[in-house]
Amino acid sequence: MKSPAEIAATYENVGTKKADLPFMKTLLLGILAGAFIALGGLGSQIASCCAPDPSTGRMISSVVFPIGLFMVLVGGAELFTGNCLISIPVLSKKTTVLKMLRNWVIVYFGNMIGGFIIAAIATYSHIYTFSNNDLANLVVSTAVTKSNISFSDGLLRGILCNVLVCMAVWCSFAADELAGKVFALWLPVMLFIICGFEHCVANMYFIPAGLLSSHFYNIPAEGLSLVGFFITNLIPVTIGNIIGGAVCVGAMYHAIYLRK
Repeated sequence: MKSPAEIAATYENVGTKKADLPFMKTLLLGILAGAFIALGGLGSQIASCCAPDPSTGRMISSVVFPIGLFMVLVGGAELFTGNCLISIPVLSKKTTVLKMLRNWVIVYFGNMIGGFIIAAIATYSHIYTFSNNDLANLVVSTAVTKSNISFSDGLLRGILCNVLVCMAVWCSFAADELAGKVFALWLPVMLFIICGFEHCVANMYFIPAGLLSSHFYNIPAEGLSLVGFFITNLIPVTIGNIIGGAVCVGAMYHAIYLRK
């Protein structure tokens, strides 16, 4: 197992390579990551939609959802929230702020495309008819809740979420074998689902899925709109995710293990 100092040095090199990826490769890997996270979200909704109570539902979701991050890390896709750790090589002056921002923007919109694709396929293939439309109602109610979140709640839950997601990425670098990586990444992601924190890339699936399902299955969805998606949810959650990943994890570990 790698020590924390070794993980910091490893990600310093990994993050530098991520920042140097060409545009098209970055975009395609971003689309894949968005689709993988969306598939994890879809699976978690299917698994939990018939749970007897909300607590059990969250627990079931937390076991399934990390499959998305597993596919991202093992498949080598580019996830915006994980790439907030590129702040580490930036602080080490191994890459530039401009390159980091370029990566973030390309990956962010790639993730969004991937999430939209899975939401559309799931809707129009009638996957949400599972359990006499119980799944469709869950998908819509989840989107409504997320679209009506307050700015402060979205920001703070976004910070805590990406602390855990980036710790999942960080801990996976401690292991050299696949089984160790899977175990290391699973636990922090389970915790963020159980706690109900906000992940901007996951919401790029959850809210569009609710918007499409509300229209397709004629399910009332008060307050669910594109404005709620982009302005009310994505903006504060994305800012929170950046603070949680780039500052609370990336900058903190750089200061502890790499700052000279």
